[in-house]
Amino acid sequence: MSCPDSLLLTDLYQLTMLQAYLDHGMTGTAVFELYARRLPECRGFLLAAGLESALEFLENARFSAEEVAWLEASGRFNRRFLDYVADFRFRGEVRALPEGTAFFPDEPLLQVVAPLPEAQLVETRLINLLQYPTMVASKAARSVLAAPGKLLVEFGLRRAHGADAGLAAARAAYLAGFAGSSNVLAEQRYGIPAFGTMAHSFILAHRDEARAFADFALSLPRNVTFLIDTFDTEAAARKVVELAPGLKAQGVNIRSVRLDSGDLAGHARKVRRILDAGGLPDVGIFASGDLDEHALEELADAPIGGFGIGTRLATCADQPYLNCAYKLQEYAGRPKRKRSEGKATWPGRKQAYRRFAADGRMAGDTLTVEGDRQQGEPLLQRVMADGRRLAPSPPLEEIRAHAASQLAVLPEPLRRLEKGLEYPVTIAPALRRLAEEADALSTGSKP
Repeated sequence: MSCPDSLLLTDLYQLTMLQAYLDHGMTGTAVFELYARRLPECRGFLLAAGLESALEFLENARFSAEEVAWLEASGRFNRRFLDYVADFRFRGEVRALPEGTAFFPDEPLLQVVAPLPEAQLVETRLINLLQYPTMVASKAARSVLAAPGKLLVEFGLRRAHGADAGLAAARAAYLAGFAGSSNVLAEQRYGIPAFGTMAHSFILAHRDEARAFADFALSLPRNVTFLIDTFDTEAAARKVVELAPGLKAQGVNIRSVRLDSGDLAGHARKVRRILDAGGLPDVGIFASGDLDEHALEELADAPIGGFGIGTRLATCADQPYLNCAYKLQEYAGRPKRKRSEGKATWPGRKQAYRRFAADGRMAGDTLTVEGDRQQGEPLLQRVMADGRRLAPSPPLEEIRAHAASQLAVLPEPLRRLEKGLEYPVTIAPALRRLAEEADALSTGSKP
């Protein structure tokens, strides 16, 4: 049974640190930031997603009476801890990148300012809620760039790693520019258009392929799409041509045929010729079957108008995780900086500014401390105070439009599937000075 709203959906060390903080009076204001350490292989950018779920989690974060009782029965925790969690709610402030914003390593995706125990406790779930949708949206955006003008539909529910992931993937793909999803709950919950054709089992359940096509069309006469690769793809296309006049006489127009296996480009060209010769030039061809952005690029010249993209998208098959972190950057007014090899952080409350070239494309970002105004547009926006959203989250269509505008202004090398020129993110002098101050404080060389 899934319990995504439970605060027990966390790592044990979040709770053990919480008790230690409380025992030693460490409840001062902390600043944590969630960011990507580096880009995944062959990615030129990331696309922010998942903020809506993260804010909903923070607003509703509570321990139930049953959970507090279970924690007490576990014998791990003292009375101070149990009294604290019984009354827990998140009362902090949040700044974040708007969903659909392109971003790069070291730039905060989310900044949390709250008493140390609160900010620490929510770490695991915030990473969980943000990194997966961001990975899916970033990969989906690559398909959008690889197949401009094509109908792209998210097909990943059955292979997603759980129901929550399946729903998050549908939302993230739509945000990034997909036309819709096969996921019916995504339409009911988010208004994402649901798309569907038929399965091979429907064909196999009939004695005759043509009869299967006719039965389906007459039962569901709107937006009819036939799956034609169960037996012989080209033979099935000819059956569609034969059926079309009779179906049209009954008020049914065939919208498209779907290919799901084999040499998709080769089959598509043969099927296109059959349909055109049969007087069906308006019947489109839709393809699916273990596709990703690289396959779309290879199919760019094939007469295929749309694609269903599932397994490789919903599982982020080539890069199934984001190398991200949620780190303490300031505590009790002092900058904090981790200096671990390969995992060093930039301290303090930060802001990122984005510059644009004369042609309107992104030219470079500057990462600096909050209050150090730089050239360009500030990216992080204040979205929550005292644990409550400052405004309703924008409609999904508005987020989708923002994502499209971000893809439109990406520098050309970043739009390619193979990694090209790295996007410049400059560290401002003020941030470098703060890092030096944090280092001095941590070594005891500065009072």
